[in-house]
Amino acid sequence: MVGIKVKNYNLNSIVMMKKEHPCHGNEWQVIRIGVDIKLKCLKCGRIVMMSRLDFNKKLKKVLKE
Repeated sequence: MVGIKVKNYNLNSIVMMKKEHPCHGNEWQVIRIGVDIKLKCLKCGRIVMMSRLDFNKKLKKVLKE
């Protein structure tokens, strides 16, 4: 696979997504990693689950590992 940039994230990493959450928060904490990724919004506390493929598409950058 040429041209695919892999971003490193771990459990409890703080990440920024391309679109912001309806609460206007843009920072998320990774609280579960597996086939699915579970994220917690750091502004409102909402928990969201998405597939790893969707997460990798929507991830903008890793703020803290």
